[in-house]
Amino acid sequence: HTVDRVQLVEGDIAAPGLGLSDSVPVDDVTEVWHLAAVYDLSVPEGIAKRVNVGGTEHILRFCRERSNFRRLQYVSTCYVSGRYDGEFTEEMLEEGQEFQNHYEETKYEAERLVRAAMAEGLPATIYRPGIVVGDSHTGETQKYDGPYFVAAYMKRLPVVAFLPDVEETVMASLVPRDYVIAAMDELSVMDTSEGKTYQLTDPDPPTAREVAEIFGKHLGKRLVWLPIPVSVVRGLLDTVPGMELLTGLPAETLDYFAFPTTYGTAHAVADLEGTGVSCPRFRDYADKLLDYMAAHPEFDSQAMV
Repeated sequence: HTVDRVQLVEGDIAAPGLGLSDSVPVDDVTEVWHLAAVYDLSVPEGIAKRVNVGGTEHILRFCRERSNFRRLQYVSTCYVSGRYDGEFTEEMLEEGQEFQNHYEETKYEAERLVRAAMAEGLPATIYRPGIVVGDSHTGETQKYDGPYFVAAYMKRLPVVAFLPDVEETVMASLVPRDYVIAAMDELSVMDTSEGKTYQLTDPDPPTAREVAEIFGKHLGKRLVWLPIPVSVVRGLLDTVPGMELLTGLPAETLDYFAFPTTYGTAHAVADLEGTGVSCPRFRDYADKLLDYMAAHPEFDSQAMV
């Protein structure tokens, strides 16, 4: 049984030595999965740097100290792109992009560290998920953020949902968590994946408008697109007291409704060919997300730190 081979050890990536006691056996560690990070668009700079950048530095040091180390499996994010105008490919990283928040910037800095370590010989694979949502079969999740904020806003309104003027070209790079897990499971054991970066998101993403329309239809709301730029609404949420609380929409979320970046997935699609793993279409599982959200109000949008 797998459970008989698992040893749970408590540590802290933000601490030197990962906060592990001397009694923890680490000499025979050959593979590390680094998924820990602060995922919160409003995270303060200090916390983001300590966990996302400092934590990655500690993980890399731990990997380098292992004598028979085989692979670091590092989970980054598509949003190391910042606000890049156009398609951001899996090869790209340092493109002079601007960042919208400390989460994006510190994940970018962390991936730079990983790539530098790879250039020095550390065996690693980088995975960049898009905006991760619930399971495509069950809707199951542990956190309602990203597109869930839009659904929560719609549910507060009786019949009509008013939305700002989102451009037709803005894509929503959503990805169900089961695809991310299955893709990493397959790619992580391939010899050919070492040294590569994979963007794990929908190769044919819906537009932001389509996401809102699909949610609105499922929730029985009529959408009215107001001729007001997203930037104006974002400014109101940021400056008018109580506006965020009233709408349920964090100001930072609106940045992604005026987002110029799309994501190439060529490496991921090519290397997953023949495995049976592919990203489902958003419209085929959107109802599962909303049904689970309605059935499980105990979860919220708080970052798990």
